[in-house]
Amino acid sequence: MSVQIAVDAMGGDHAPEVVVEGAIAAAQEADDSVHILLVGPRERLERLLASHQASQLPISVLHAPEVIGMDESPSVALRAKPQSSVHVGLQAHKSGQAQAFVSNGNTGAVMAAALFILGRLPNISRPALPAYFPTLENTSIVLDVGANVDCKPEHLVQFALMGSLFYQVHLHKERPTVALLNVGEEPSKGNEVVRQAYQLLSEKTTELNFIGNVEGRDIFYHGADVVVCDGFVGNVLLKFGESIPDILQRLIKEAVVNEQLGEKEQYLIFGVLKQVLRRFDYAEFGGVPLLGINGTVLIGHGSAPARAVKRMILEAASMVEERILDRMAELFKTTH
Repeated sequence: MSVQIAVDAMGGDHAPEVVVEGAIAAAQEADDSVHILLVGPRERLERLLASHQASQLPISVLHAPEVIGMDESPSVALRAKPQSSVHVGLQAHKSGQAQAFVSNGNTGAVMAAALFILGRLPNISRPALPAYFPTLENTSIVLDVGANVDCKPEHLVQFALMGSLFYQVHLHKERPTVALLNVGEEPSKGNEVVRQAYQLLSEKTTELNFIGNVEGRDIFYHGADVVVCDGFVGNVLLKFGESIPDILQRLIKEAVVNEQLGEKEQYLIFGVLKQVLRRFDYAEFGGVPLLGINGTVLIGHGSAPARAVKRMILEAASMVEERILDRMAELFKTTH
């Protein structure tokens, strides 16, 4: 039986054309194991699908006449556009018509609508957004990167538990290491929230492989598999990381010009650079799950290309098959 994924066809800077292209690519790669529900204006989406001659693929359209813009206020959009592609897609997920919902649209609107329509899992106080960071070893995840600007110590503990489970199941590592992002390694460092969170995490030795504090410089060296922080710090870190590929390219191009290197040398240098920067490309992961929501919801980058949309759809299907939502609910049966 195929996994049903609802896709916000109107989410993102280049919707719906890029989203439709990504959905078609995902359907082709999944080979009937995934059925895609494109959510958006029916006539427009059906014309696009017809132009790609996609009638034989497991893709159908779920009509949603309204669109939430990338720059709209989430609270205003929630009230004013109940027939938006975000609302209709999440309602399809809640009703069981789809087992997951993915969107490259307005992040705040998707998070707010997911909380309103799906709600949180029992005993989870705040949902959290993780982000993938390339490291010298492989990949670390950092959470939260934007869902919660202000946090209490117990929220950071829940982020650690959710992140550890997600890493274990989806990135396939038993007892992943967990650390707090701090201004120093010592338990006494940091603000009151982080110091209290350190003490609480230190008491959860049976549930977590907590290794203490890491600093910002440790992340790319793979200081831990799961790095925990509040959404303010995490979002600053994420935006800083997103600037690295562009800055590196500019600096290296400038150096190449200054050194007056020949075509052969330039070809070798930029070939190596392209290989390195692929590790920083968010399209390799597609999107990230909103952990703690009573559903499987993935959020992608607004400027995502078609291959990122494809990757996000396939990632959502994997998370459904891995039963991450059920495992998360089981983990939080009792209050943490």
